[in-house]
Amino acid sequence: MYHSFPKDEQNAPLADGDAPEATPRRLSTRARLGIALLLVAILGFAGFKFFGGAPAQADTPPPATVTVAQPLQRTITEWDDYTGRFEASQSVEIRPRVSGQLVGVHFRDGDLVRRGQLLFTIDPRPYQAALAEARARLAAAQSAVALANSEYARAARLVDDEAVSREEVESLRAQVRSTGAAVAAAQAVVRQRQLDLEFTRVTAPITGRASDRRIDRGNIVAANESLLTTVLALDPIYFAYDGSEALALRARRAGTAASEVQIRLQDETDYRHRGRVDFTDNAIDAGSGTLRGRAVLPNPDLFLTPGMFGNMRLAAGGPRNALLIPDAAVQTDQARKIVLVVEADGKVGVRPVELGARIGTLRSIRAGLRPTDRVIVEGVQYARPGTPVNVRTTRITMPAAAPARAYPAPAAASATIAG
Repeated sequence: MYHSFPKDEQNAPLADGDAPEATPRRLSTRARLGIALLLVAILGFAGFKFFGGAPAQADTPPPATVTVAQPLQRTITEWDDYTGRFEASQSVEIRPRVSGQLVGVHFRDGDLVRRGQLLFTIDPRPYQAALAEARARLAAAQSAVALANSEYARAARLVDDEAVSREEVESLRAQVRSTGAAVAAAQAVVRQRQLDLEFTRVTAPITGRASDRRIDRGNIVAANESLLTTVLALDPIYFAYDGSEALALRARRAGTAASEVQIRLQDETDYRHRGRVDFTDNAIDAGSGTLRGRAVLPNPDLFLTPGMFGNMRLAAGGPRNALLIPDAAVQTDQARKIVLVVEADGKVGVRPVELGARIGTLRSIRAGLRPTDRVIVEGVQYARPGTPVNVRTTRITMPAAAPARAYPAPAAASATIAG
């Protein structure tokens, strides 16, 4: 049934606490939901604008700045480095040739002795007596020979007259030969006794430095057994070393088996001692894989002493042209050595290289690098292969002390600037 209300009642506002009809209440809920969604959209749009309207992405860093230089070109001589010790060129143990009492020591411990110099004296009196006896026996044998010759000569004159039988003549001839042999034996004994007497004077067989005496005067020494002292020949002196198979192969291919060597001692900075290789062993040691070699050096002032430790370098071929870069520019990439360069397009490139010897702070490059390459020498840690970089240019210079000293390098090699 349809009801009508007065106009004033239809337009009158709701009193506080009056609830609206059902339809106005549903419209009000939808409005509130719409308003909430609108606020969320507005806040999201504002946040989107505030934190950046574009999708999030990392800022691109500016290119790194590196310093590059072209390799330094020089003529160098490469050396193979070895370690070893000095040895005496001759070593002699002084032992007596005859037995007896030691009655004289004629040198001071550690003296430099000359060949033939008297070192020890053994009591000669027993040997003088033995020599006198031998000479007496020789004289008796010589008398017997003279008598036998005289009897044979007389019998030989009478044999034609048949005054003496031929059998007797033959017997006298045999007697001559027998006494002659006795004389020869007596002469040999005399020479032996003379040698024994000479051996009571023990002399230096070589020139060199003597060690200390091992037996004092008054002791009895045994022939060929008692060690009296040792003498080492020091001029020239040997330097013995062991080299790896790789170094031996490289030296043989370079034809340096008899090349000059340079040696420095433990407290020296330069290689001032020079000699030459005079011996390499006939086989490589199967246990250590090394080849034994020896160099000979003059030692006129006897400064070099057996047992001293030294570093030796042997020229690995003649002078050659080489490219030099700072050793710090060489990087390690797993099992290979690399150098970073800047390509023509301004990006970082990689060059696998074969290293040569080291000269001061520089490293020679045998292969893998061109003279025109721009090598990164500073800022290597900031360079990444394939990325662009800003470039500063510099020049590589030789260290002032480079020619004076060679440093160890891969495969035990070093180098010096030729000339």
